[in-house]
This record gives sequence, C-alpha cells and structure tokens, in this order.
Amino acid sequence: MIRVTRLNKTEFTLNALYIEKVESFPDTTITLTTGTKYVVFDTADEINSRIIEFYKAVQLLSNPHIRGEEDEE
Repeated sequence: MIRVTRLNKTEFTLNALYIEKVESFPDTTITLTTGTKYVVFDTADEINSRIIEFYKAVQLLSNPHIRGEEDEE
C-alpha cells in the first residue's frame, strides 16, 4: 500500500498492485486496473517512487530478470 494525498489534503492508501497508470494533467491522476481514477496532490514522480519502494518491500523486484540485470556467470 502507498499513501497518497487528495487535493483537499486528506490522506488515504492505495494498493499499488492495482495501479495501471499515473498521469499529470497538470493534476496527478492515478488510474487503477478497475478503471477507478483518483486525482491527488502528490506529483507523478513522488507516486512512482512510492510504487517502486512498495514493490521492493514486497520483494516484487527481487528477481534480477525483472530488474533488468544480466545473468551472472
């Protein structure tokens, strides 16, 4: 889960596994795989950083092939 801030400054958490895309229009809009959209105060870069940290925390990025690393010999 990642913490995000609504435009009215209230915070809530989102399950990062359901995030399909993050866009700036200029407000940051998060679209989930369910089609639900959230407009948030946080920047797209902040959201992307939180998503990566979440993936690392749940070891989703622990596979070297997913991280883009080459095979060790």
